[in-house]
Amino acid sequence: MFIGVDVSKETLDLVPTIDSNPLFHVQVRNDEKGIGQFYKKLTKTVKASSDQWLFIMEHTGVYCNPLLEFAAKKGLAVWLESAAKIKVYHALERGKNDALDAQRIAEYAFAKKDKIRLLQAPRKVLVRLKFLIKLRERLIMSKKRLLDPLREEQRFCDKQWAREHEKLLKPVIAKLEKQIKQVEQEIQQLIDGDDNLKKLYGLITSVSGVGQIVAINTLVVTNEFKQIVNPKQMACNCGVVPFKYDSGKSVRSKAKVSHRANKPMKVLFHLAAMSAISSDGELRDYYQRKVEEGKNKMAIINAVRNKIIHRIFACVRDRRKYEKNYTHILA
Repeated sequence: MFIGVDVSKETLDLVPTIDSNPLFHVQVRNDEKGIGQFYKKLTKTVKASSDQWLFIMEHTGVYCNPLLEFAAKKGLAVWLESAAKIKVYHALERGKNDALDAQRIAEYAFAKKDKIRLLQAPRKVLVRLKFLIKLRERLIMSKKRLLDPLREEQRFCDKQWAREHEKLLKPVIAKLEKQIKQVEQEIQQLIDGDDNLKKLYGLITSVSGVGQIVAINTLVVTNEFKQIVNPKQMACNCGVVPFKYDSGKSVRSKAKVSHRANKPMKVLFHLAAMSAISSDGELRDYYQRKVEEGKNKMAIINAVRNKIIHRIFACVRDRRKYEKNYTHILA
């Protein structure tokens, strides 16, 4: 039984279906109490046991959390799917409301049942780690929003005004910097206090160019390498794999990366690649060699990003740190 869920901030619209035939529609509050009411109604109405249920919903960030937490407690199967994929599948259909959206999500699941990807609920420590990473990003952005206008005022505005503003903002910026350090310390304590995270973190950061933030975000995005299990999948997710777009004789284009990607992760791997090619090592040698051959610089950097991803997954797969001067000895 596929249960289509249309998620919003305040409510959930749920439509259980069997063989793509809707049974009923119900709207509940997006909290544990509301979801519990639906669960009771479903157990009384439907003969199928809960191990035959599959909840499918679009990924809507934190709004999904109440249902995900409830499903984890009850051991219910969940499929989080890209909103873009569902939208493309129903592109020619007309009309829209929450109940209809929930039904269409369930219909999508039935049609694509051979491509089901069940969500593996992350451990509580990883959920906390994700929250701290987002908190750190918000604090850094807040600091940046204060510093950037201040620098412009110091250069282009009345010097007296700029000094007054700097005096007002200085303690606020200092407080933000202190809070950023506190969050970073808590992140490191979480990693050091968990054996699996600590080991994976050590493996990931052994790769040239990969630092703390890239490593932690990789752990979160891959769910400790349980949700994303191979480097090609990760590279595609981060938008570093070029694809061709050819059709017949008239449509011909160079292979290009897709804009449908995890943009924050793409940025992080770009920074990792820039770090790797700016320090001594084989990746820097590779970059310089390709530049001398006349290759496009951005294409080379993209290849470096791809190499870094593959090295991370190779280290995790083999459970050994990256060795820059590794020599393979034949038996």
